[in-house]
Amino acid sequence: MNPDLTLYGTESCHLCDDAQVLLEQASLQWCTVDIAEDDALLERYGTRIPVLLRNDNGNELNWPFKYEDVLRFISSETTTPLHPLR
Repeated sequence: MNPDLTLYGTESCHLCDDAQVLLEQASLQWCTVDIAEDDALLERYGTRIPVLLRNDNGNELNWPFKYEDVLRFISSETTTPLHPLR
């Protein structure tokens, strides 16, 4: 069973498009949130999108990530982000 996922990004972000392709390849379901519509989200994620959030535990996977990173991220039980803030 896959955790509920949220992908934070913007409409005109080619990296966000790349992230969505990875999620599709992994046959995952997610919702997309456009950070441009929310000042708080823009401040939090503006310099590191796309960011994948696990809604079940709050873990975030920051770009850049690969297919294997996504699979490891969704199967991880840890509460430590795989890519901490840089």
